[in-house]
Amino acid sequence: MTNRQILQAMSGLMAGMFVAILAGTVVANALPTIIADLGASQSSYTWVVTAELLAMTATVPLWGKLSDLFDKKLLLQLSLGMFVVGSLLAGLSQGVGLLIFSRVVQGIGAGGLTALAQVVMAAIIPPRRLGKYAGIFGAVFAIGTVAGPLVGGLLVDTSWLGWRWCFFIGVPFALLAIALLQRTLRLPAVARREVKIDFLGAFLIVAGVCALLIWVTLAGNEFDWASWQTAALTGVGALLLVAAVFVESRTAEPVIPLGIFRNRTVALTTVASLLVGVAMFGGTVFLSQYFQVSLGKSPTVAGLMSLPMIFGLLVSSTVAGQVISRTGVWKRYLVAGAVVMTVGLGLLSTIDADTSFTLLSVYMAVLGIGVGMLMQNLVLAAQNDVPAGELGAATSVLSFFRSMGGTIGTSVLGAILARRVAAEMTKGLDAAGIPAGGDGGGESRVPDMSTLPEPVRNVVEHAYGVATADLFLVATPCALLALLTVVFIKEKPLKTTSGMERLAEESGTAKDTDTDTDKAVVGS
Repeated sequence: MTNRQILQAMSGLMAGMFVAILAGTVVANALPTIIADLGASQSSYTWVVTAELLAMTATVPLWGKLSDLFDKKLLLQLSLGMFVVGSLLAGLSQGVGLLIFSRVVQGIGAGGLTALAQVVMAAIIPPRRLGKYAGIFGAVFAIGTVAGPLVGGLLVDTSWLGWRWCFFIGVPFALLAIALLQRTLRLPAVARREVKIDFLGAFLIVAGVCALLIWVTLAGNEFDWASWQTAALTGVGALLLVAAVFVESRTAEPVIPLGIFRNRTVALTTVASLLVGVAMFGGTVFLSQYFQVSLGKSPTVAGLMSLPMIFGLLVSSTVAGQVISRTGVWKRYLVAGAVVMTVGLGLLSTIDADTSFTLLSVYMAVLGIGVGMLMQNLVLAAQNDVPAGELGAATSVLSFFRSMGGTIGTSVLGAILARRVAAEMTKGLDAAGIPAGGDGGGESRVPDMSTLPEPVRNVVEHAYGVATADLFLVATPCALLALLTVVFIKEKPLKTTSGMERLAEESGTAKDTDTDTDKAVVGS
């Protein structure tokens, strides 16, 4: 396929990814307002974020496996449809319970977009050329991440719109993506043996992962880490996953083919993706809350304050992708990205309520540069080293573990944040001679800063500043472990044939490659 044909085919994919990114970023600056408006607690704040990540994490392997068996375009459109339903439910929510449920539905749709977009890219673009287009996706990621908080902040600050439009605004983009995919994406039909879906394995994986993620979300908040609830959830989760491994090792069409972990590149990139998820998502998801609560900024200004990190990610992902496509050399960018990400998290662990925006900008830019070089190129390394018939499974496994890392990081660090905030507020209020019950927001609730008296507001700002710095300090060792993992990945030459061409060769139909490629040309 020519560059023009690939770009046309990617238009729907990019629109879909933009929607998935928008779903998470547009509510980032609105969440403090949403939680305060619904009268919910800090644990509810974490659940609104975690629910989508948990649903996305649990379903990514299923979408990836389905992409090896069924029409990838139809699955993409189905995932976008689920996103639309979830967005409408979220916008109409009158309580935090329905809001969390709607985020689960959105997460299922986002899981499909996360896995399938990268699978389709690998199917139509050779790994040697993939870096350049991955850079384009990095640009879309950056634009969505920048636009989301800005749009979300403006919607929250506009009285006649409000936070509900943070969910409604993604619906037209999702519908546009469905239409673009229908019009532009044409993939050749690939003959396969009789399809057999491993429903038991899928159930065991989803149930086991959910049990463990619910445990890390609630432990330390709703119950103690050392308690019977911990024993029950971890025990059930472990048993379900052991049963899943047993089933997956014996079924003809496993959801996660265990054999791919014998591949050193896949195994190491999987571990690195898990650690990157913990470090990046766990550390950065609470930045918007820090901007608004600790620094006293409006939602719109909080969106603008994230620009340095996004700009760093945009530049590094685009430049690294172009250079990798030109030279075919990729490992050095993985190592450099892991080093820079570790440094960025370490720098952010020094912030407090008095940190200047200049320093914050530098720290966030450093983190963005590291993430931009590392995250997408982990997928490229794995896709380059697996058979074409396992592209969907390998890609979804990396997305699965990165999302699981993000969910674990968000949950655990959210619990750490809530506990540290409560402790700092109690200490600060006692020192100021203010009764803890009269803090205007309570220790467990996300405070509405505009209603707090000056002495209490100072205590709250300090508490959230100190607690947010702790999150980055905890995330830094995870980034360091990711660096150690990346060092052991063996660099291999990037293949020059696309996934569809390789699949044809592997199935003994290489003579039909040209015909199949012509069929993959997009519509007018």
